[in-house]
Amino acid sequence: MSGRGHHVDYESLMSAAPSQGAVAVALFLREVLPSLWRDAYLKTITHQPNLARLRVGTFEYLCDIYSDLESKGEVAYDQSLQDRVVAAFGTSYPAESANPRQSRRWIDPTLQLSVTERDHGHLIAQCLGGTNLGLNFFSQDRKLNRGHSVQGKIYRQMERYIHQQPGTFCFSRPIYADASNVPKWMEFGVLKNDQTLWVEVFDN
Repeated sequence: MSGRGHHVDYESLMSAAPSQGAVAVALFLREVLPSLWRDAYLKTITHQPNLARLRVGTFEYLCDIYSDLESKGEVAYDQSLQDRVVAAFGTSYPAESANPRQSRRWIDPTLQLSVTERDHGHLIAQCLGGTNLGLNFFSQDRKLNRGHSVQGKIYRQMERYIHQQPGTFCFSRPIYADASNVPKWMEFGVLKNDQTLWVEVFDN
């Protein structure tokens, strides 16, 4: 299965966006994108989903919480299926407004990441207003996370743009190739001040 098959036609979407300014476009995207991401995700899975939207600060997390169905006895226990985030999206704000420290398990705390290859990355960086709840963490390619590769430099450039302009609408969409919560690809999007949507897909 190719993760790039999780396609969302952002170009067509933006052609239907309002023209009253970046704030109106951001509201439009926040309204429309979750259903498009949901539909794209559902096309790629065979298990019964348990989708939920969680809001933390100015960001929302669209999640598939399969373990809740297992705990209620509604589905059979399947060790291969993991809870995971389908998309994280919202409006950035300065680091000094960051969320108070909280904790919720999401990725397995015993997960052993390669010393040389992986980081506990953030779907939305904390300096942009991303939560420090566990659902905001994922196993990320170290070179991508730290800007040590060609793709990593672009990734960091996008984060810098958001950081320098608080109030920017942005999203991070993990794209999976299996039932784990480790994405094969990461789609990152930024609504620029000129009302264009900057979207990149990175190998992870």
